[in-house]
Amino acid sequence: MSNAIPPIPHPTNDEQIRSFGKGITSRHEHKSQLGRQSLFVVAILFALAASSSAQDWIRTGTGLGVEKVRVAAPDFKPSTADAKNTDLLKTFNSTLWNDLDNAGIFFLVSKSFYPLQTPSQPTEVKFADWSSPPPEASMLAFGNLGATADKVMVQGWLYDLKNPASPQVLGKQYSDSATDDAVRLIAHKFADEIIFRLGGGIPGIAESKIYFVSDRTGHKEIWMMDYDGANQQQVTHLGSISLSPRISPDGSRLAFSSATKSGWEILMYSFDLNRLVSFARFGGMNLSPSWSPDGKLAFSSSRNGFPNIFVVDGSGNNGHRLTTDKGPDVSPTWNRKTGSQIAFVSGRTGLPQIYTMEADGTNMQRVTDQGYAVSPNWSPNGQFLTFSWMRKYGPGEPGSNDLYLMDVASKQWVQLTHDAGRNDFPCWSPDGRHIIFQSHRTGADQIFTMLADGTNLKQLTTKGSNTQPNWSWK
Repeated sequence: MSNAIPPIPHPTNDEQIRSFGKGITSRHEHKSQLGRQSLFVVAILFALAASSSAQDWIRTGTGLGVEKVRVAAPDFKPSTADAKNTDLLKTFNSTLWNDLDNAGIFFLVSKSFYPLQTPSQPTEVKFADWSSPPPEASMLAFGNLGATADKVMVQGWLYDLKNPASPQVLGKQYSDSATDDAVRLIAHKFADEIIFRLGGGIPGIAESKIYFVSDRTGHKEIWMMDYDGANQQQVTHLGSISLSPRISPDGSRLAFSSATKSGWEILMYSFDLNRLVSFARFGGMNLSPSWSPDGKLAFSSSRNGFPNIFVVDGSGNNGHRLTTDKGPDVSPTWNRKTGSQIAFVSGRTGLPQIYTMEADGTNMQRVTDQGYAVSPNWSPNGQFLTFSWMRKYGPGEPGSNDLYLMDVASKQWVQLTHDAGRNDFPCWSPDGRHIIFQSHRTGADQIFTMLADGTNLKQLTTKGSNTQPNWSWK
């Protein structure tokens, strides 16, 4: 199988640069001194804006709150005497805390500031103890958990401490099997309820999934995990090379590229059937599938001789070609809000650059203007693109692959990572507040998440090499 796989001309990009092998030369694009100065000025202006103004456009545009509500989340207490409570509570409490911390919209009050007596039910809440210094909390999340035989019951509340006359914002009761996995899911559900109510009505992401490529079994297979890195499990078992997993909007199917006996094909995995299902074969090299909001699939195919962007329906039929340049054109990504635009990578001018076009292939515009730009991904609100950009590329240049965020309409951008190894394949979370990506900063490719302003970095994988993450739509 490996003999049929084309060589990879650049080590930072497993799939996209594979297609560029035929079309990219080693030449550098030459820019005028004026252009370089303009970019430098823009970069400085936005760096200053990010550091001096709470209302900078990246925070406003991505929905990251400026003033974060102070939330106290004491450990839930046992409501029964079952011996299983100790381990179940440990799982529940750590999961709930991490979910609230990862949300990016709260200031979680340190547990060291909490009163000695913490509540497990409403009658035990002492408002003054929590709303006054040192905790000075505005919101209090509390509750209890109790196992009985093989079942567990969880009761949780969210109280507005500033409104003691009518404090309850949320009250929920959950029942499930008394297992760590079930308790983790309950914690995710309760966290999402809190995030929804305090986060402007935007659903939380604690129940979302991440799909990625891992070689930990000796082959590059598709894997999946919870949004926080838990429950990592293998999806495909093809014993080949599989790349670019892309989950459908409804979460029922996973499209990906794989090296088969007939070459690189788009394959389809059904989670309803837990197996591969038939999908059209196109001829040539077929890479980087991408779902539209209404279930169409864009991908790169060399069926006509050069890698171009094609679109088909969800079954692989009714295909039409969107780009006709010799390219190569790869890595399409849809505007997830409107479905009316596609961003993609093209080597038509030499080094890969990012372009946008309408969903019918018209109104093509170049987005990046220098260096080496790959892996675009469109934000859920349709306003931003995030991508990997080596702004200085060539012999003797010290540049590295860093992640950038660009406002599509104005072409203004900010840099999110800074010279911490090779960073690539960014992908937005469903709530538009987080970005997942692969990075070589630890010496091997691993998957990380961060808030969309580049803060709150967390590593999710450690075993093997893990790349090309894709976040579920919800």
